[in-house]
Amino acid sequence: MTDPDRTAAFFDETFATAPLMAILRGMGVERSLALATTAWDLGIDSVEVPLQTDEDEGALREVCRLAVERDRIVCAGTIIDPAQVPVAVAAGARYLVSPGLDPAVVAAAREHGIPILPGVATPSEVQQAVAFGLRWLKAFPATWLGTGWFRHIRGPFPQARFVATGGLDASNVAEFLDAGVRVAAVGSALEDEAQLPRLAEVLAARRG
Repeated sequence: MTDPDRTAAFFDETFATAPLMAILRGMGVERSLALATTAWDLGIDSVEVPLQTDEDEGALREVCRLAVERDRIVCAGTIIDPAQVPVAVAAGARYLVSPGLDPAVVAAAREHGIPILPGVATPSEVQQAVAFGLRWLKAFPATWLGTGWFRHIRGPFPQARFVATGGLDASNVAEFLDAGVRVAAVGSALEDEAQLPRLAEVLAARRG
């Protein structure tokens, strides 16, 4: 099996059980642990901790440690420099997420044997990612792209699978999933007690 095939198979399995993932950006260790637990208890299996500061590295490491105990998956987000890849791997991240498509970052991820979900926002970027052998992609910023983008992009790129991030919460995740998004990412919505029941409904209705 080639590296692109392994990466696709990894994401197929990772995202098979739930149509939502959580992003815990700049929340510190304790808050990240608390919200990761909220996400897992809700039924969101995959949690992203963006890696931008030394504190984020500590949060990523601790959330990864707790994830092992809970048999859950944690990824490192905002990977924009190849140098971040070994840091994320050492912290225990199971996969990487980038806001954009950088061949050097993709190459570094492959060198370290860790799957990567690069960001795209245009047909040209999707085409380039597909040429790299990538099938699972992050569409960012999702609310700026709009649901129509996903309906149109499926025509020329039926093999692409999208994780939508940016501005999503309980009020609009179902709309994006209906448009063909495979996974929708939420962040601060997990701190809003009023949104948790609706997120639970989405999970229950669409769980694979």
